[in-house]
Amino acid sequence: MFTLNPDKKMNSYGMLIVTLMITYLAAGCATPPSSGNKEDLETFKEFNDPYEPFNRTMLDFNLTIDKAVVRPITSAYRETVPDSLKDNVHNFIENLRSPVIFANDLFQGKLGRAGITLTRFIMNSTIGLLGFNDFATEVGIEKHDEDFGQTLAEWDVDPGPYLVLPLFGPSSTRDAFGLVGDILLDPFTWLAPMEVRLVRTAATTIDKRSQKFDQINDLEKNSLDFYSAVRSLYRQKRLDEIRDGIPANKPAPGSLSDMPRTKYQSNPSTVAK
Repeated sequence: MFTLNPDKKMNSYGMLIVTLMITYLAAGCATPPSSGNKEDLETFKEFNDPYEPFNRTMLDFNLTIDKAVVRPITSAYRETVPDSLKDNVHNFIENLRSPVIFANDLFQGKLGRAGITLTRFIMNSTIGLLGFNDFATEVGIEKHDEDFGQTLAEWDVDPGPYLVLPLFGPSSTRDAFGLVGDILLDPFTWLAPMEVRLVRTAATTIDKRSQKFDQINDLEKNSLDFYSAVRSLYRQKRLDEIRDGIPANKPAPGSLSDMPRTKYQSNPSTVAK
């Protein structure tokens, strides 16, 4: 018989997998409008959001957690911690992501960007004092981000429907599995004690919320439909990240291929990527 060992640490990716299972079980009841209602059916396909009732519930849940816990802590953090120290914390957290970014650079065949990521990591971890100072940016080596969701997009994996994950926020079926991939690629998952990983997760959450503190609050306050606004911004942001900020009619930088990714040009619905 299966028994839980209280002394055994639960890996971060295990908790995320449980979250994904709950999400898909709850979202599985979503059904499209009847084929006779053409207008509703076209809208359904356009937004690629068959789980909307579930997603709205999850957004409300996440907002409740944000207002009760994350926002007050972040507000106190912003008011009490000097800007210079906040910058140091942000730099340190970003530097810890370098191994994941490096791996995804390689998976996408972007060898030039992989070299940049490795150089930045070495410089910031040494001269930059464990990453607390972004020395690489100061000397002109700009940072970039990659994740496994972007890698799956590079491998032409379909984005799937829009999905709001509990605690993790806006996503898609592809990016949800990308989260699992990033956790598996992160050396912290395998090398750091649970306590250290929890502290890092908390610090990352507060740092990210602090970076977008006013924007999120203003968007919630001024949007006629906050859910639709978040969904639209998420998709625009993801497309820009997947394209590395390059317009769709130009090749992505550092790729092994110089051919433009015409899929984005020929099919507007791929904005969900």
